[in-house]
Amino acid sequence: MTEAKRLRMDPGPLIGTHNGHFHADEALAVHLLRMLPTYNPSSLVRTRDPALLSTCHTVVDVGGEYHPAQNRYDHHQRTFNTTFPSRPTKLSSAGLVYMHFGKPIIALQTGLDEGSKEVDILWKKVYEDFIEALDAHDNGISVYDPSDTRNLQKRFYDGGIGLGSLVGDLNANFEDPPIAKTPEEAQEAEDARFLQASSLMGSSFLRKVQYYHRAWLPARTLVHQTFDARKQYDREGRVMVFPRGCPWKDHLYTLEAENPDEEKVLYVLYPESEHEGAKWRVQAVSMSKDSFESRKPLPNRWRGVRDDQLSEVSGIEGCVFAHASGFIGGNKSREGALEMAKKAIEL
Repeated sequence: MTEAKRLRMDPGPLIGTHNGHFHADEALAVHLLRMLPTYNPSSLVRTRDPALLSTCHTVVDVGGEYHPAQNRYDHHQRTFNTTFPSRPTKLSSAGLVYMHFGKPIIALQTGLDEGSKEVDILWKKVYEDFIEALDAHDNGISVYDPSDTRNLQKRFYDGGIGLGSLVGDLNANFEDPPIAKTPEEAQEAEDARFLQASSLMGSSFLRKVQYYHRAWLPARTLVHQTFDARKQYDREGRVMVFPRGCPWKDHLYTLEAENPDEEKVLYVLYPESEHEGAKWRVQAVSMSKDSFESRKPLPNRWRGVRDDQLSEVSGIEGCVFAHASGFIGGNKSREGALEMAKKAIEL
């Protein structure tokens, strides 16, 4: 089947992208568009033929144009330097589509109002922790600034960069046996692999949105409350006590950045579960979000010691364990965990 025939047979507004070797950015861009009512159902053509691209309702990652009013979202032209608001990384087709359509997509997936503060928070968070790494990868931007070898600070969060290699693996390998007898059959086989890549990127995106909506965003309120109450446990605010476990790290570092004159939090306490009588954890806060080094590990003589022996060494009843690296420990009660944190600060 030729491309022209595929164009006539497929229903809905036509999305165009390039054929040949595909990447994570256009795979995600296509999936994001298809999550919107305008493009559901929608057809897809993969080509570099300008005549065919001109028939498309929306074109991503090809065509040499960035004109949102005309639904053209390419980033390869020399003059292109667009970035996401308040971020330094040049956008790829994934970032372009997300920048323009991310808020309505998030609103549809979460049931939140598109104009709400929550949608705006999620829109920025999903970009910074997921899509920005894809933009950088596609544009050949290193996570570290090569011009500054003295201060090796990451320029963006690169947690999603592994998806680029997973999408790359779905391309045909040079040693794969030929399965197509004609160029049309070869194009159909390549399109099928692209749709697999698009589905992979889309499902990964949805999992991120669901996590940030259902866990990260509710935790934000709890972390703020716990941060504000921390000085009732330590007058300098170095201990936080949560009523239940939650994803607290990201929010804590943000709050500390907003309060630069306050003492840093050294230990975070939380119950292992919500069941009555649950044991408690005392966790040392790491130096930064991506660091394995604790600001103040639990005392050296506690590390690797358990139960009654640890209670004897520490002088605290109910001790359960202290990790060999000192980044976390446990006690049978909230009071015991709090005593462990206070004593660890002193030692």
